[in-house]
Amino acid sequence: MARRQRSTRRGTAGEETDTEAEEPREEPREADREPGPDRARAPRRRAAGGLSVRRLRNAWLVLMVQAAHPRQAIATALAVAVAAALAGRATREVGVVALTVLVGQTILGWHNDIVDRERDARHHTPGKPVADGRLDPGSVWYAITIAVLLLVPLSISTGITAGINYLISVMIGLLANVALRQGLFSWVPWALSFALYPAYISYGGWGGDAEGPPPEAVMTLLAALLGVGVHFLRSIWGLVADNEDGWTYLPLRLGLRFGATKLLMLTSVYLVLVVAGLAVAGTVVGLSA
Repeated sequence: MARRQRSTRRGTAGEETDTEAEEPREEPREADREPGPDRARAPRRRAAGGLSVRRLRNAWLVLMVQAAHPRQAIATALAVAVAAALAGRATREVGVVALTVLVGQTILGWHNDIVDRERDARHHTPGKPVADGRLDPGSVWYAITIAVLLLVPLSISTGITAGINYLISVMIGLLANVALRQGLFSWVPWALSFALYPAYISYGGWGGDAEGPPPEAVMTLLAALLGVGVHFLRSIWGLVADNEDGWTYLPLRLGLRFGATKLLMLTSVYLVLVVAGLAVAGTVVGLSA
């Protein structure tokens, strides 16, 4: 409170009168002010916001999506669905194809993260919840089991022959996660797996009894070459870690010879040429025989 100071002055009639002068009120400094409700809650809000984001990032469903290699899964599913649409498949069939391939690619992504969890942990690979302990491998195996039970009826729902071809493709991918990855024949599973995509699309239809014609040989060959290119493209980002582990597969050897940048450029040109070849072949001879 401001202090009051007494002073004496004479009035108009000569009487002495007392007056009180009020000293200027000193404003409290910012540091001395008591924090209001909003100021007190601000740090708590920031802490709660950070905690919410952390909880969301570590949510089981988010971690499962992250472990599924979602970009590769979505890209492959969309590519095969577009190919099915260009081949003249009905919209409902294209939807089933996209969902089937998405489930199959998800299984392959989960399995790959389980197989590579020790390597990923050793190299501190980011975005690997199984390797860093945020996701239990047992939970991923359980999810793989459920996804396989879903994949089988999805695959044969557009024809038994078509479904068998796609299931074999997935089995080759699972085998590639545990074998042939470190040597010169690492490209073989990719070529075989992609070579079965034209058969899956060509033989497919609507219903389990659907039976389409076989695919053209040139389309099968070009699809196999596309698989080799995708293998090279995916390998480029892990060349350093693979070299440290003593791997000797073909993309690594070429990367050591030409450099990662030049290898990426060559792979990109190769993929463009293969896709162009697929487009031309699809226009000239079509997908099916």
